[in-house]
Amino acid sequence: MRAKRDQEMRKARQEKASGKRIMTLLMAAILWLPFHSAQAQVPKKVPRIGFVGQSKHSSLTGQAILAFRQKLRELGWVEGENVIIEWRFAEGIEERVPEFIADLIRLKVDVMVLTGGRPVRAAKKATNTIPIVMTEASDPVGSGLIASLARPGGNITGMTSVRHELDGKRLEILKETVSKLFHVAILWQSGRSSLKVEFERTELTARELGVKLQFLGVQSAADFGNAFQAIPRGQTTGLIAVHTQLINSHREQIVEMAAKRHIPAIYHDRRYTDSGGFMSYGPSHPSIYAQSANYVDKILKGVKPADLPVEQPTRFELVINLKTAHKMGLTIPPDVLMWADEVIR
Repeated sequence: MRAKRDQEMRKARQEKASGKRIMTLLMAAILWLPFHSAQAQVPKKVPRIGFVGQSKHSSLTGQAILAFRQKLRELGWVEGENVIIEWRFAEGIEERVPEFIADLIRLKVDVMVLTGGRPVRAAKKATNTIPIVMTEASDPVGSGLIASLARPGGNITGMTSVRHELDGKRLEILKETVSKLFHVAILWQSGRSSLKVEFERTELTARELGVKLQFLGVQSAADFGNAFQAIPRGQTTGLIAVHTQLINSHREQIVEMAAKRHIPAIYHDRRYTDSGGFMSYGPSHPSIYAQSANYVDKILKGVKPADLPVEQPTRFELVINLKTAHKMGLTIPPDVLMWADEVIR
């Protein structure tokens, strides 16, 4: 009897211990499940790109944005799905740019894409941590934005502009297009000392071509009228409008003045020919912004801007407005037409 009672007591203790183990496992499962569920429901952070451009209504900006988005998509970044793009456009009011940059900093964007040197300089003052991809910044080394093209250092990388370096090439194109060309006016924003080195290169080209240059500096829109009055009339005279913020912001006024005086002019990008300008030669905007998307992709994947060399544009486009040429009574040589990337008829 005693042995049987001892056996029953051992069995009861075993059942009790087993019950405790089951309860412990159940409690652990109950505690773990909510924790695991909460962990699974934590959304993955979606990267944010801050984009500051000039004007969303510009056809050139539209082409650039399209190329930027397409390249991002090719690299696996789809706006609204796994990346957010904060778009900001100054629309000719440069004072808005610092406000945009401050806003993007508050939003804690992961990278900024900025058009031109001034926005990049404003961003450099505002942050030294958020990566910045610059597009079309002129002389970023000389202006102190980066240490060098190969090793930019800091938080800035991207694409530099070569617009000023191409003024000599524009002079060659204009001379080849208008064979009688003898006198070319250079419309520039006076006070920009960085342009003087480029003017020396343009003067060398002018001497080789037998062309006399006339430098016309302007400081405000009110100066354009007097500048154009100083240009001699006749089909031996041409014009090169130098890329600066002042000249860009009065693009249509300059194109109109050149057309009224029948002055064949060549500009630095196709916004001028789209507005009725005679010719333009400069970097391809879509290719610049496609390359900018490559920088963004690498930065979002963890590469530091300091380790990404700054690149120069490699693709350029010549656009000719044939309608404007006809109004001026000019015939474009067949070789020049064949070379053109686009002819506006």
